[in-house]
Amino acid sequence: MVIDMTNRRTFLAGLLAASTTPKLTWADAGSPSYLAAAKLHDGTFSLFGLSNEGQDIFQIPLPARGHAAAVHPIRPEAVAFARRPGRFALVINCATGQLIQKLDAPSERHFYGHGAFINNGEILCTSENNIETGKGVVGLWARSENYRRIGEFYSGGIGPHELKTMPDDQTIVIANGGIRTHPDSGREKLNLETMCPNLSIINFNGSIIENLELDKELRHNSIRHLDVSTDGKVAFGMQWEGDETEIVPLLGVMNDSREIELLSAPIEYQVALKSYIGSVAISARNIGITAPRGGKVHIYSNFSKFQKSVSRSDISGISANQTGFLTTDGNGRISQLYRDVLKPIRATQRLWDNHLVKVNTKSP
Repeated sequence: MVIDMTNRRTFLAGLLAASTTPKLTWADAGSPSYLAAAKLHDGTFSLFGLSNEGQDIFQIPLPARGHAAAVHPIRPEAVAFARRPGRFALVINCATGQLIQKLDAPSERHFYGHGAFINNGEILCTSENNIETGKGVVGLWARSENYRRIGEFYSGGIGPHELKTMPDDQTIVIANGGIRTHPDSGREKLNLETMCPNLSIINFNGSIIENLELDKELRHNSIRHLDVSTDGKVAFGMQWEGDETEIVPLLGVMNDSREIELLSAPIEYQVALKSYIGSVAISARNIGITAPRGGKVHIYSNFSKFQKSVSRSDISGISANQTGFLTTDGNGRISQLYRDVLKPIRATQRLWDNHLVKVNTKSP
């Protein structure tokens, strides 16, 4: 890991500033249950805080299309990421709507649209690309130093996308999609013939604890999105980049033995996913995955058994709530998924983006 150490005077000044800052919590921002980015009917973009029932708690304008947000576990702060490949991320005070800091990717780096807080919210981790080498990078930013970048480490693969904090709050799990991109080529995939996706678990000091790869015949299955249960199970969704005629598993689980198990629906339901999973969420012992291209939601029970398929056009955002899952889609609808029914609970004139991020909080 490469770390630029601050001198003692700067460090102490940062602590003093932190000690004099009002100690706001998520209650000061209206206690939202979720964050989601959307495009409005007038062509502008915003980050929304939503209640458990999908009602607006707050709306904060964004300069461009957002993708996902990282949520601080205690303070009402969110990091809104540009759609990949992006060069900026915005740290926002969700209680006041004010910009705390604009994070610019260093030279020869770009963000991949996701981040996560670790160490009781003291360090922000961001998924990034080393443009020159193509290797994945996790950037480290110190909140107590006004989100100064303090280092980075290897993500364990190429094309890291979503990353989440594990229950120990000292390690992260990273979906390394295996696909190399370059800002000059936009979203063009540059290494499909040699791609090698994996799931990496890494301590925040940069040491790789696990690096789990798919079988060789599935090396074109890009691992993209994931969620983590309270007891440390990981569910991840994939995007098939191989032969379009092949129907492959698009959901995986890392079990208690830290081994990968792949899950599939019956063939007629699996085909309908159109080879792409947009978001993954865990609710109790159920896994929900969305397929925006296919307009489907699949639910698996007990981390293993396909339970049901529900249809909704351009559905992508999904997150757990008390009775199952809340979903958002590109047609502006927020829905509750309960048993076999996707019940609409709100219609908006917004194009909801890919992710519905759960606000999981801790006591100060």
